[in-house]
Amino acid sequence: MVSTFVTYANITRDLAQSLKRVHAQPQVQRESEYYLENIEKVKSIEEFIGNDRLFRYAMKAFGLEDMSYAKAFMVKVLEGGVDDSDSFANQLSDTKYRKFAEAFNFKQFGENTTIFERTRQGTVDRFVRQTLEEDAGTQNEGVRLALYFERKAPDIESFYSVLADNALSKVVRTALSLPDSFALLDVDKQVEIFERTVDIEDFKDPEALGEFLTRFTSLWEIQNPTSSSSLPGISVLFGQPAEYGISTDILLTMQQLKR
Repeated sequence: MVSTFVTYANITRDLAQSLKRVHAQPQVQRESEYYLENIEKVKSIEEFIGNDRLFRYAMKAFGLEDMSYAKAFMVKVLEGGVDDSDSFANQLSDTKYRKFAEAFNFKQFGENTTIFERTRQGTVDRFVRQTLEEDAGTQNEGVRLALYFERKAPDIESFYSVLADNALSKVVRTALSLPDSFALLDVDKQVEIFERTVDIEDFKDPEALGEFLTRFTSLWEIQNPTSSSSLPGISVLFGQPAEYGISTDILLTMQQLKR
């Protein structure tokens, strides 16, 4: 099998072409066409939730496919909207619910909700990207994590939001060679160590983000080898900037925290 680093690099080298190949898959194309042909006919939350095919498509597009069964829960998400800071969607730690409620903001726009680009082609684009990541994950979970992090990185404003997302935090811990037990530390201490090791602004810089994800995919391959000979990324690792390593003082801090 091809290594994590090489697979990720092959997909992102021409991401537009990779997405086009996914969109051309018969199942994806069929479901996307149905969605675009029918979503604008939906005029209420009840109609949206009641059309299981449309609803499941939209839920997958926003990374919420596993919650498609929880229709009463999602009705509550949609009914509260996002304008009120105390709304149900805004109170949930997983920001995907807020994004979903923003796209399908029936509370604010009523029967006009589904005429907007974000509910039409914007949702289709999300569905295709989500499918790309899931397809990659069936072969290599590290590739899926890297693609997910790359997609989310520009919107990361603090390491607290990283810790609120299991996938994002796993990428950062892996890239910094931190054990899973690191997640048991006090949240503020975790953030403090992240901030001392990584400049969060690097996630908004494509070149710096590329270097970070090169390190992640290479270290993931070391920890989860696709084959006994699939470690070409090791040589890349040692060429990465020192700021992406864990310094001695941070290791000592971790030891003190454990005690």
